[in-house]
Amino acid sequence: MMPGGSMISFSGVDTCLSSLKNCQSSISTGMDIAKNVALDLVESHNDMEEVNEIERVMLEYAALSRDVSHYVQAVEDTVNQIKRDKPDVLPDLKDVVHEKINALESRDNDLELQSHEKFVLFKEQLKQMKTQFGVQSDAKENEAFEQVDEDIAVTQSQMNFICPITQEEMKKPVRNKNCGHTYEEEAILGIIQRRQQQKKKARCPKVGCNNLEVKKSDLVPDEVLKRAIDSQNKQSRLSSQ
Repeated sequence: MMPGGSMISFSGVDTCLSSLKNCQSSISTGMDIAKNVALDLVESHNDMEEVNEIERVMLEYAALSRDVSHYVQAVEDTVNQIKRDKPDVLPDLKDVVHEKINALESRDNDLELQSHEKFVLFKEQLKQMKTQFGVQSDAKENEAFEQVDEDIAVTQSQMNFICPITQEEMKKPVRNKNCGHTYEEEAILGIIQRRQQQKKKARCPKVGCNNLEVKKSDLVPDEVLKRAIDSQNKQSRLSSQ
């Protein structure tokens, strides 16, 4: 309700925001697909220049995701400002949104794109795959990841394929971003759900781990481990024939 009893409908804005958020979901899916293509290339020992090109594509995705986020934030802030201030004269909403976008973009730093969650996961899994399949990483990449926990750069023979919950070989392993342990996806989600119903926190089921709270948002698919498990099973089938 605006001064004078007039009403402003934001239904069109809400529809636009919903579309933009769907766009964000599509960008996320695109990054997942690009990552898997890069891992396929490493596994098949294809030209690493193509892998480097995919890395550039991932950064472009990250930039696009940031731009969409800026637009969504600017529109939401503008709508909330109008609802809060209830101005006598409605400003040009387009100008207000652009002003907010410009303010957000002025703080942009392209180095921050490399901190995008999916780009970080891409780089980590790419390094693991190169280690697993004996592909040499260049010096620049090694320098960039010298602070990454060396435990993630293990060889296939050193990997533990057994879920600490089911005590069976994992089919859909997920890795905990906080403590680095892996579990069968369905098993760990079951524990989290049961603990939530009890209004309690789910702790990491790995013996000796001090992580006292595991959340669904902490879990990411461990594509490299899954590929290692699939590769071992394939070799076992071939050797038994």
